[in-house]
Amino acid sequence: MSESGTARRRGLAVMVAVELLLIGLGLGVARGLDVHDHPARRPVANLFGPDFVDIDAVRPGPTSAATAAPGAATGTYTWDCGRNEDGHRNTANVVTAPGYPGQAHHVHDYVGNVSTDVDSTPRSLAAAGTTCRNGDRSTYFWPVLRTVADGAGPTGHSGHDGVIQVPTEVTLTYSGSPRGNVVAMPARLAATVGDAVAATNGGARAAATWTCASTPDRRATAYPVCPAGDRVLRVFDFPSCWDGRRVDSPDHRAHLVFPDPDGGCPRNTFPVPRLRLTLAYDLPPGVRFRIDAFDGQHNSPLTDHAFFVNLMPEPLMAQVVACLNSGRTCRDG
Repeated sequence: MSESGTARRRGLAVMVAVELLLIGLGLGVARGLDVHDHPARRPVANLFGPDFVDIDAVRPGPTSAATAAPGAATGTYTWDCGRNEDGHRNTANVVTAPGYPGQAHHVHDYVGNVSTDVDSTPRSLAAAGTTCRNGDRSTYFWPVLRTVADGAGPTGHSGHDGVIQVPTEVTLTYSGSPRGNVVAMPARLAATVGDAVAATNGGARAAATWTCASTPDRRATAYPVCPAGDRVLRVFDFPSCWDGRRVDSPDHRAHLVFPDPDGGCPRNTFPVPRLRLTLAYDLPPGVRFRIDAFDGQHNSPLTDHAFFVNLMPEPLMAQVVACLNSGRTCRDG
């Protein structure tokens, strides 16, 4: 073979090798953009780290609610408990570890009952004041959200510091059941949504809480990258099917479970008012953020969670049930 023919073959082999390398790199980048089973994210999200997802890349959820049966509880009741402007925060958890201080780097925000702390008791909570304008003494709490300092790494793994962000708005809305009437929640009923250790236990109980104000139908288990000027939202939909006997259970879940896909409650459970807690944040453009989390959870958005303990006065609970069962839209504050 001539030298020119050999040179042409060598040149072709180099071109093929380069092309295969570029294809491999492209596939690697594409794989790197997939996170938490969401569609491939656009490159902008990757600038914030692997725990973030471009909200436009998240598939919308179901667009319609379950069809309501005749006479079902189709009402809603919304009221104002503030947004923790007073800075009621601590590391306690009166649901999972009453009487014990929590880890110093896992701080909760509170609205509602103003006394919730490590030494709280049912009696002390029932006698305390509240930030809710309608007199609801229930306690509602969730991990604080912090902005991440420059140089802290893509997800803030260098520590547990950062500026705590006060929500711009906190909305509490109770809704009914599409399958029938709701019954009153008992005093001290505890409720849990999400899982604080989801990053290390498989994530089966993780809740898709993250979205943006302009895209409420797109819920993610990753921190959202929202359009400029949009609000970051955390939306907690609590379970609402009560076993009729207990106000808590060993795993803090078995006594109050989620409805079936059609909105009905599993056998031997009864529908109670269902809480949706929505937190809205105005964050500076391009800032990274994270929630407080336990050691070993890497501040993962999968670990987002919230709790409430029902301490509504009986007349208020009766008012809520009547509103929901009559199909009205009610609002206090």
